[in-house]
Amino acid sequence: MNFLRILMISVVSFWACSSNPSSEQSTEGTINLSGTVGYPQNGQIILEKFNGNVPVPYDTITLNEEDYTFSQHVKVESPGYYRLNFYGRQFVPLILDKDDVVVNVDGNNQQGFFEVKGSRDHDFISEVQEMASSFQSSEPMQKINERFKAASQSGDQVEMDAIRDEYVELDEKFKEQIMAKIDSLGASLGVVEILKSGRYLDKDKHHEFFVRYATLLDEEMPNSSIAQEFVSEVEKSKKLAIGQVAPEIALPNPDGEIVKLSSLRGNYVLVDFWAKWCKPCRMENPNVVRMYNKYNEKGFEVFGVSLDRKREDWLEAIEQDQLHWTQVSDLKFWGSEAARLYNVNSIPFALLLDPEGKIIGKNLRGKELENKLEEIFSSQAE
Repeated sequence: MNFLRILMISVVSFWACSSNPSSEQSTEGTINLSGTVGYPQNGQIILEKFNGNVPVPYDTITLNEEDYTFSQHVKVESPGYYRLNFYGRQFVPLILDKDDVVVNVDGNNQQGFFEVKGSRDHDFISEVQEMASSFQSSEPMQKINERFKAASQSGDQVEMDAIRDEYVELDEKFKEQIMAKIDSLGASLGVVEILKSGRYLDKDKHHEFFVRYATLLDEEMPNSSIAQEFVSEVEKSKKLAIGQVAPEIALPNPDGEIVKLSSLRGNYVLVDFWAKWCKPCRMENPNVVRMYNKYNEKGFEVFGVSLDRKREDWLEAIEQDQLHWTQVSDLKFWGSEAARLYNVNSIPFALLLDPEGKIIGKNLRGKELENKLEEIFSSQAE
């Protein structure tokens, strides 16, 4: 489930309410879930636990009808995703672990008021969201946006490239702040959601950090299926880390002949996952064509892997975009053997390999790909 999307919508309303209301710890293995309902309705308050994407009734919460409050100890065997279902009218997503949590709601409207206090996971997500908002609205970022807009309008490519470099430097400093905040919190499902979202830290550029954090989760949260799922994903990603030999791909080309990725050894190879139906892929294709035409004779090849379902769509896009390099596909859409092998869950996705088949770049697009290839082939000419 996309729990972070739901949670990040909700944390906005309790950003100012992130302090823990009680320093007392519940009995081990339980937490205290309490709060107030502004407008009680007929029916029940049900605590539900998510089993994958499905909320399953977990416990019934009893409301004190005199003052519309509730306070109940709930057994939490392992950290997980939950939600409080108020009479089927208002739903509050929760990450429950070891903290006592207070939830105050209207209770009669999905868009009604609510706040969550006491959860370090919720507070962390809220604080990261606020950090990102402050970064984007900061004076340096506003000036960069204004300068880039002016350079774009005047067609000053040199200035645009320089501004992009400034942005990358600022963005990396922001990401260092995020990593420092994660380190200060430790093992947490809130952190897992931030890392899984890909909005704040890139799993490829910050691979070592992901590996280090997965190791911590494995040690600190061995009984959490959500944490262990993340650990498993990071473990799988190791085979695609910079410096690793790219896994073999052997799929049919448009003529039905099986072509192996390893057949292009001796060249620098861009392994490019794409499809006709993928608009961002089609927008990037002209840049790849330009790089191919510029560097092919110097030892640059492209190994295109299509996630199309229909052969005619695949072939039509090849001709429309002039993708006249090695193309393969098993026409299985997201079920493609290569996509599963490479953990591809969004496209475009690309890896740059050296002549020995080792990964030297990931998801290089546009100017980044151009700069990398220029660096490679200019150094060869020296």
